[in-house]
Amino acid sequence: MYSHSSTYYVVTCLATMALLLLSLGIRRHRRLNRPRGPKPWPIIGNLNLIGVHPHRSIHELSKKYGEIMQLKFGSQNVVVGSSVEMAKIFLKTQDLNFVCRPQTAAGKYTTYNNSDMMWAPYGAYWRQTRKMSQMVLFSTKRVESYEYIRVEERNSLLKSIFESVGKVIVLKDLLSTASFNVISRMVLGKRYLDESEDSIVSPDEFKKMLDELFLLNGVFNIGDFIPWIGFMDLQGYVRRMKALSKKFDPFLEHVLDEHNQRRMEEGEKFVATDMVDLLLQIADDPEHDVKIERDGVKAFTQDLLAGGTESSTIIIEWAICEMLKKPETFQKANEELDRVIGKNRWVQEKDMPNLPYIKAIAIEVMRLHPVAPLLSPRRAREDCKVAGYDISQGTRVLVSAWTIMRDPKLWDKPEEFCPERFIGKEIDIKGNDFKLLPFGAGRRMCPGYNLGLKAVEGTLANLLHGFTWTLPNTITRDNLNMEDVFGLSTPKKIPLLTVAQSRLPLDMYHL
Repeated sequence: MYSHSSTYYVVTCLATMALLLLSLGIRRHRRLNRPRGPKPWPIIGNLNLIGVHPHRSIHELSKKYGEIMQLKFGSQNVVVGSSVEMAKIFLKTQDLNFVCRPQTAAGKYTTYNNSDMMWAPYGAYWRQTRKMSQMVLFSTKRVESYEYIRVEERNSLLKSIFESVGKVIVLKDLLSTASFNVISRMVLGKRYLDESEDSIVSPDEFKKMLDELFLLNGVFNIGDFIPWIGFMDLQGYVRRMKALSKKFDPFLEHVLDEHNQRRMEEGEKFVATDMVDLLLQIADDPEHDVKIERDGVKAFTQDLLAGGTESSTIIIEWAICEMLKKPETFQKANEELDRVIGKNRWVQEKDMPNLPYIKAIAIEVMRLHPVAPLLSPRRAREDCKVAGYDISQGTRVLVSAWTIMRDPKLWDKPEEFCPERFIGKEIDIKGNDFKLLPFGAGRRMCPGYNLGLKAVEGTLANLLHGFTWTLPNTITRDNLNMEDVFGLSTPKKIPLLTVAQSRLPLDMYHL
């Protein structure tokens, strides 16, 4: 009898305490001033509102709920900033509080457990790698020292196009090959994907691997938001991440083994000639507070290869697409090129300051088709207030660059391709003007933006200078497909088919 009474008393006390705690939690929740947002469903939250193009879904929701919006993805609180003011707070004013990354399956399975620059958690390791990227890998001096590589591979691209004059070509294939050859020589020291008997992976397979890497690092993986069902891998993304890692790892191991072999053979005479050499030297340096392990070197190498190849390819393909839909832009570009460059030489990188219309085309494409329409997710390190609203520790933060760069309050006819909007204006795309965020801003800004700009502007200028571009007979301006695919980047869903004709004297193509 006594035992029964004691049990009843304990249960009653626990139930009362639970009710009190629940009541306090509800009151606390009610006291919090959250941003507006759609009412979440049980378990899934607002994931039902996110379609196959999350950047477009969030753009439409932002129109309804405003510049700062609260969403719920599964059990995860998500805040979206979609104005210049919100971007400035998240990426500058309170950048330090939002510098963390959420832990995701993509970071775990595709970047050696968050060992790369993209997914590495904020801390000593990340700070060291950031400093390494800015001062060593992407220093102005080093980027300029590789200009000869960019010129040689650009000439190979121009020659390939000339050999296909009058034929229908898949422009993305030629661009990605050229971009990868540039970044491969800079990072790895040679063209690792030239077809040979001892090739680790074929060029076509590697391009597919890069596409898959960008897709999987940007997908909305349900297991990241509803952890207790993560083991089920309902979308199959984790399975694909693991499979992709198994493809990348042998290639990266081969690269590191070759570089280490050369270091051993040359001994004291060894001189670093590429970025992997530099990474391996840094990894072996005992002066660094945090050691970069072999997996870290592989993760960074993968970052460099993927980022340097994908971004410039996407931007240039979109540029030619938009110009094909608005042919008068070709005429304006050609007039500028003929006036400044003439028809007896190719465009050099030092010419770009004198080609404002070509630069305006590149910037307008990055505005209209940002490589990262939702800047890579951040996470609140501690409770804070933003614009008077309460943001809880652990909340994911997304900055919708897509919405900002389509804001009619900032841009006249924002959905139209109009390079002229940038002519004669001071333009900053390096993270200081929050209307234009093609490379992000703040501590997590893309460290390779300078290299990316040179690759895009130089290649685009020469493609426009050397060739006229038209659509195949089966495609018109009106039915040219302009759909994109969402991932970490937003490439065209259907690669562009186009026809090139030479516009310079024939001897110019003897490259």
